Amino acid sequence: MAEFEHIPVLLNEVIDGLNIDPDGIYIDGTVGGAGHSYEIARRLNPDGRLFCFDKDPEAIEAATARLSGFPNAKVIRSDYRDAGMVLGDMKGKVNGALLDLGVSSHQLDVAERGFSYAKEGNLDMRMSDSGMTAADAVNTLPFEELCRILREYGEEKYAPQIASRIIARREQKEFTTTTELSDVIVSAFPPALRRKEKHPAKKTFQALRIYVNDEMGALEEGLNSIFDLLAPKGRFCVITFHSIEDRIVKQFFAKLQQGCTCPPEFPICICGNKEKAIPITKKPIVAGETETEENRRSRSAKLRIIEKI
Repeated sequence: MAEFEHIPVLLNEVIDGLNIDPDGIYIDGTVGGAGHSYEIARRLNPDGRLFCFDKDPEAIEAATARLSGFPNAKVIRSDYRDAGMVLGDMKGKVNGALLDLGVSSHQLDVAERGFSYAKEGNLDMRMSDSGMTAADAVNTLPFEELCRILREYGEEKYAPQIASRIIARREQKEFTTTTELSDVIVSAFPPALRRKEKHPAKKTFQALRIYVNDEMGALEEGLNSIFDLLAPKGRFCVITFHSIEDRIVKQFFAKLQQGCTCPPEFPICICGNKEKAIPITKKPIVAGETETEENRRSRSAKLRIIEKI
């Protein structure tokens, strides 16, 4: 296995946002290479606990090695959407949680994982080692579904043209590699747009990755699952990297901050809705100039933080 290298984004801001209690209980729902988790773990006393989730077997191996010196840090191979089920006995006891969403630098750098449109590799894109691959998707899904995926998860305005080219190509020969797909995507764009700074395949690869891994479904379930585990005054930090993720997190956090929803003319509240969280960040935190120069991935990162009431 290639070394799992991943620079933690907004590290200082996350650590500050979690407001770590050395004796507290914490969750890293997307441990990756354990960059954030290492800094959390080293701030905990022996009575503190850290639970680290990931479904990527390479991440699990890397995180286990990185955190081997911290007996109170437990690495769990599971999707963070299942945190509530895995840690059911921790409900109402967790002092802080982190989600660092999206694809890791390691996953992009290892060509055989199939995440990169710029490197030759199997058309896989799975963050785990089971389930549908990106090749399965492009070789079997109907035109309408391909269009929906590209529009909804990639915000790709050339979705119909790309879907048509994909179907025409697979009728001649099925897709097996990333570069085969990337070349077909590029061919669907007007010639003038093929030479733009952003690669024409970027949005399509993002959309397929999100679809294959059910990232939006996991996010919606995981936000609810992890928030339920938090103790009063527990902090929840979420780092997003594109507008689709950020919109889901923003709306979820806003709903938690909403009190009574009864019409203003009602003399008393009958809905029973109460605020469940307060904002720690009114606007998302973004990376500073130094970090964006040192780590390109941080340029699109947004960190939102709430505290449970």
